[in-house]
Amino acid sequence: MTLVVGITGGIGSGKSAVTRRFEQRGITVVDADLVARLIVEPGTPALAAIATHFGAGILQADGALDRAALRSRVFSDDTERRWLESLTHPLIAQEIVDQISASRSPYTILSSPLLLDTSQNALVDCVVVVDAPEALQLQRTVQRDSNDEAQVRRIMAAQMSRADRLERADIVIDNSRTLEALDSQVEELHKEFLLRAESAE
Repeated sequence: MTLVVGITGGIGSGKSAVTRRFEQRGITVVDADLVARLIVEPGTPALAAIATHFGAGILQADGALDRAALRSRVFSDDTERRWLESLTHPLIAQEIVDQISASRSPYTILSSPLLLDTSQNALVDCVVVVDAPEALQLQRTVQRDSNDEAQVRRIMAAQMSRADRLERADIVIDNSRTLEALDSQVEELHKEFLLRAESAE
């Protein structure tokens, strides 16, 4: 069984910048956000269930999920968020397991914002937290997604707290500095994970 490294972090912490650097080194990254999109593509049973529950207004004209509309509904109503999670989390978990099993790189990364909030953490051998101050997370997310600040704050409030994430980390990547500093941290970890993967064989 391949070594599986879990990477997580709050919204705007820079998980994608980190995982891109591992991919450039030939490592398979299973991205839970992409899996979450895959399971609600047009024609899937999950999308049909979501449209039935929330109404056809949750779909775009082409039949795809209107993510912004769904996000605003579930992050303003905990009951709706729990309903959505009970539908999607088991489907996401199964697809993640399938993708990890198919990986052929020396070790595999599971990148997930909900790694520590769900049973996904049982799939990984170590937990890497990508960390940045909350003010920087907020600034990056508002710029990147054109979300208003209040909505980003609601999303951050719904996620595990920064302190709790850091407490459960085996390794912390500080992503508050330059991209060069990020490169060197990833390179050191890549070497370490290759060694761990070899010794686990």
